[in-house]
Amino acid sequence: MTRTSLPTPARLDTDVGVMAARLRVNVTRLARLLRRLGDTGLSPSQISALTSIERHGPLTLGALADHEGVAPPSVTKVVAKLEEHGLVERKTVAADRRVALVSITPAGAHLLADVRQRKDVWLATRLGDLGDDQRARLADALDVIDALTAHDPTVTRR
Repeated sequence: MTRTSLPTPARLDTDVGVMAARLRVNVTRLARLLRRLGDTGLSPSQISALTSIERHGPLTLGALADHEGVAPPSVTKVVAKLEEHGLVERKTVAADRRVALVSITPAGAHLLADVRQRKDVWLATRLGDLGDDQRARLADALDVIDALTAHDPTVTRR
């Protein structure tokens, strides 16, 4: 009588570890490719701040620093660069002239929309090259990835 061997806990850990490493490498590679496609001449921290301002703005510099997880002096420099490019604007609050709110300009919103469209078109083209079975498997995997990231407060959806 042949006996089917079941995976041992050590074997499961190894499989999960290998899977985690493959996922990390491939997600990193994909993120790198998409970042190149979205080249705007801005730094990653500038793009991140612009995206946060779009999503949560208008924001004070302190609130933006909190969203970005950086020190206020760092965010001040980033916002100054974004202002130079005409992508954000600062307006003082009438009730307290010491407080300024940063908001995205139409040019900033257009830049982000353009970058997203370029990335989506590239991805859609690549997905179109897959067979139906591969696309179905990827759709299932995306559900799993959504579940993996749904409960992490450090992950933001863009």
